[in-house]
Amino acid sequence: MNQVREHWGSKVGFLFAAIGSAIGLGILWKFPYTVGQNGGGLFLIAYFVCLVIVGLPLLIGELILGRGSERAAVGAFMTLHKESTPWKLAGWLGVLASFLIMSFYSVIAGWGMSYVLMSLTGFYQGLSRDEVSRAFSALSHSGGISLFWHLVFTVVTMGIVFAGVRKGIEFWTKLMTRVFLVLMVCLFLFSVTLPGFGDACDFLFSLNVEKFQFSSAIEALGLAFWTLSIGQGIMISYGSYMRHQEDVLQLAGIVAFSVVVVAVLAGLTIFPIVFSFDVPPNSGAGLVFQTLPYLFAQLPGSLVISTIFFALFVFTALTSAIPLIEVVATNIMELHNISRKQAVLLTGAGTFILGIPSAFAYSGGIFPEWQEIYGMNFLDTVNTLVSIWIIPIGGVLTSLFLGWRLDKAIAFKEFSSGTRFGALFSVWYFFIRYVVPLTILVIIIQKSGLFNFDRIFS
Repeated sequence: MNQVREHWGSKVGFLFAAIGSAIGLGILWKFPYTVGQNGGGLFLIAYFVCLVIVGLPLLIGELILGRGSERAAVGAFMTLHKESTPWKLAGWLGVLASFLIMSFYSVIAGWGMSYVLMSLTGFYQGLSRDEVSRAFSALSHSGGISLFWHLVFTVVTMGIVFAGVRKGIEFWTKLMTRVFLVLMVCLFLFSVTLPGFGDACDFLFSLNVEKFQFSSAIEALGLAFWTLSIGQGIMISYGSYMRHQEDVLQLAGIVAFSVVVVAVLAGLTIFPIVFSFDVPPNSGAGLVFQTLPYLFAQLPGSLVISTIFFALFVFTALTSAIPLIEVVATNIMELHNISRKQAVLLTGAGTFILGIPSAFAYSGGIFPEWQEIYGMNFLDTVNTLVSIWIIPIGGVLTSLFLGWRLDKAIAFKEFSSGTRFGALFSVWYFFIRYVVPLTILVIIIQKSGLFNFDRIFS
């Protein structure tokens, strides 16, 4: 289907789409409890460093792959190298990662949708902390309700991607990201008034050496991947809609900076509530669904605050889910010569079907012996495969292709096109050749259990 490549309507459109993709559940769901589990301030510094030395170079690399080829993840490697290149495996891993993530991501996002409704009805009013926690347990163990919200979220995401780049992705991500930022600032301003705000600042910015281990740095690296949407084919696809005169370095820098600002803002919004009620900041993944609703109930205007927070949760989930569907659909369109609507229908149906066992993961309604055999439920199994193996391996292959296989003249041309910072090419090239792949390999080794680096640094 040889059509003129659709482009973003403006730089702002790209920025909102890329920032919306990056500022997903990784910020509101994964970031707070990961910071809490790894001691606060030092972890935050490690996260920023990882964004700069690994995340940003790979983000730039993925954008120039997409812009230089004007193709999605798989086609980018085929266009810039050769049709039969084995390096297209990196593109396929990104497509696979996006497909698998969407299958369980929509289940978690669906719980967020449920919590918007629960908040509007004030479900937690008068309940003890244990009772609020049991409400989430009841939701997650209800396969039917989880499946319903999984379907709703998937259909909404598909509807947005159906409309194309400008009328669908760009329009809705601009709207939802703007609303997200306004609501986040409102919640932050409220959190400033809470008695736990000072403790939250101490927790986030003080350097607690005793609680920081080498594994904390590995967690920071993994979080940098999650919060920049790299290694998933997303930024290659989004880069393919950029115009050649646009400044990739500047735009990538703005995206990374925005992620950092929103991550800190999220911490300064959530942790003041946590510390105001003497709740341990390392409460884990249950912080969002099991702890915060109870804490919201103790605050004035609890119904409004809770509803706004979970609306934020859903908005961020949507802006991240849109590119997950787009990545898979665009590759299907390019490789199999079918229309956007057909590709989106196939992708949405596929992710929904694969997500059914994740919706029933906690109830045991499907594959009841799964946890006994594999040591974790179906949802966690897919999440583990993606985060420990598929995304990091795809990231390694992409960085190796950029640094060692792609013609250096092409890399320089794409890096320098449209920017005043072409002189930084040698710095970027060094990082993409050596620092990025070696650092990601350390992630794989540590997270897979092949070797525990804490033994050396403890």
